[in-house]
Amino acid sequence: MKKSITPVFWIALSISILFVAWGSAAPQHLIKTMTELQGTLLNQFGWFYQFSVTFFFIFALILAFSRYGKIKLGKDEDEPEFSTPTWFAMLFSAGMGIGLLFYGVSEPVSHYANPPFGDSQTVESAKMGLRYTYLHWGFHAWAIYAVVALALAYYKFRKNLPGLMSATLYPLLGEKVKGPIGYTIDVIAVFATLFGVAASLGLGAAQINSGLNYLFGLPINFSTQFIIILITTAVFILSAGTGVSKGIKYLSNANMILAVVLFFSFLLLGPTQFVLETFLTTFGSYVQNLPSMGLRFAPFNAENNQWVKDWTIFYWAWWISWTPFVGTFIARVSKGRTVREFIMAVVIVPTIVCTLWFGVFGSTGIYYDFVQGLDVAKQSLETSLFFIYDQLPLGGFLTVISIILIFTFFVTSADSATFVLGMQTTNGSLNPSFLTKFTWGIILAAIAIILMRSGGLQGMQATIIVSALPLGVFLLFMAYSLLKAFRSEVTEKNEKMKTKNIA
Repeated sequence: MKKSITPVFWIALSISILFVAWGSAAPQHLIKTMTELQGTLLNQFGWFYQFSVTFFFIFALILAFSRYGKIKLGKDEDEPEFSTPTWFAMLFSAGMGIGLLFYGVSEPVSHYANPPFGDSQTVESAKMGLRYTYLHWGFHAWAIYAVVALALAYYKFRKNLPGLMSATLYPLLGEKVKGPIGYTIDVIAVFATLFGVAASLGLGAAQINSGLNYLFGLPINFSTQFIIILITTAVFILSAGTGVSKGIKYLSNANMILAVVLFFSFLLLGPTQFVLETFLTTFGSYVQNLPSMGLRFAPFNAENNQWVKDWTIFYWAWWISWTPFVGTFIARVSKGRTVREFIMAVVIVPTIVCTLWFGVFGSTGIYYDFVQGLDVAKQSLETSLFFIYDQLPLGGFLTVISIILIFTFFVTSADSATFVLGMQTTNGSLNPSFLTKFTWGIILAAIAIILMRSGGLQGMQATIIVSALPLGVFLLFMAYSLLKAFRSEVTEKNEKMKTKNIA
């Protein structure tokens, strides 16, 4: 460990320990401070999150269909390390796993009951609830991941630079990325990762708690969730110690199998025709209204504008905070892919899967509320899924599958995060030591526990919004740096071809 760690490790670790100590000694003061910062940032810079995420989506499409699409993420002779199905499973389960179960029913139903505008619990608000859920989990979100992962993979595998966020600015800063500027960028990336993943772990613990309450009557409280986090922490640290090719690979494949079983069970046991017709209708209108939804604010209506900040802007900040983690991990498993193949796969395939998932789960929840008259909308975010199971055949079986899937998604996300944190603090090592990953695993669990204890979901949202702003600014420079590197490579290649033809 001593031979590979960098100043980034010690700086980030020291600040992390201070944050945990602050949250332990004065949890309410911590959450009050973070919430006040969140409010200021949303009021002053909400537009920035909306603009930057839309920019990444357009930028990714331009790269995919441009002359740069043929550039390979690696040497020209490199072949992909993982098969395409395994590659899909790994990038998908690392990207959004826990959230699909936590928000699968609850988010579309929440928007149906409290829409971004217009009357609630109507046919239009039901359609709108699904459209905006697709927006939050669809093309825009995966485009952010794609751009960051593309930059990391390109510089790592084609230019032989360290797999660090700071290294992606080499065309702009040169050797300065190895000094204080680079350290600052990497520390920001570490904290965005810690807060973004900690929020997901908190959601996972809360929903596992709800499932155990449904099955066995265990109380829903912080103590139970604390124990859940301790158990899963031990498992994901053990998994992290086995390396990417073993632990994460096997868990990712297991996740996909369980997710497919749950998806089709939910589809076939529920109101299948209603679900399929609703999905086709709402997905089409999502694509049709993508530009206006992706740039929407409501400056003339304070209530509607607050909805955008509470939901859309929060999601954009969450996905930005996840980019060092998901981007690094996707880059790690994408060696040998071309730019075009990479972007199309990372943006389109997971978006289709996510929209199908929310179309099935969300439409089912809306059906039982709107058509059957049940109070699905009154359920909490973490319990609405299990409330729907009460209405379906084999509800107990589906609950067990869901708890196992949440647990494996929990482990996979945390497992991948400790690997990425290890990379970011050991100069981009593809095989960080177990002790390094163990250290970050403990810190990650501690931050999740602190946020759950002090502010719950509100506290998690606040820390995500705060950590994502400086990272979002950096990502814009990263995109410009990547474009500059691509132009330079293509120009150099054309010059060589001209020289060869003249000769």
